Amino acid sequence: MAAIPVLSVQELVKQPIITIPQHYVRLDQQPPTVPHDGRPFPTIPIIDMNQLVYGKDFDLQLHKLHSACKDGGFFQLVNHGVDSTVMEKVKQEVEGFYKLPLEEKMKYKIRDGEVEGYGTIEREDGKFDWADRLYMITNPILLRKPHLFPELPSSL
Repeated sequence: MAAIPVLSVQELVKQPIITIPQHYVRLDQQPPTVPHDGRPFPTIPIIDMNQLVYGKDFDLQLHKLHSACKDGGFFQLVNHGVDSTVMEKVKQEVEGFYKLPLEEKMKYKIRDGEVEGYGTIEREDGKFDWADRLYMITNPILLRKPHLFPELPSSL
């Protein structure tokens, strides 16, 4: 995967666009479908961390976690012990980061050959995700990228 630092979906959509740039179009994927027969949309799997670590339903939670990672790629984690005020603060800080001018965000751009930082990611097929992202490893400390952390706003 490679980053293209000059591209930003967030910047791209600030002006009206008529067509999606070709490097974002993935013809090999099926478009999402909306159920027409009144069925509900699939639900996001919920993994109970407390049950996964301490509960009697360990096998069930482990199976749900495995399935969520394998089939959908995401899940909601509950009962993880992280205080809701901490989570809200992180959410506010990340939202604040995305509101920064592009020049400021590009201080944290993804470098060639790396996956951490801010930017748009090129996938194996040469297409790009329709998203900007900020990704960083925080722990263990020895895996942190030294060029990212000294530059980040202190709140992050």
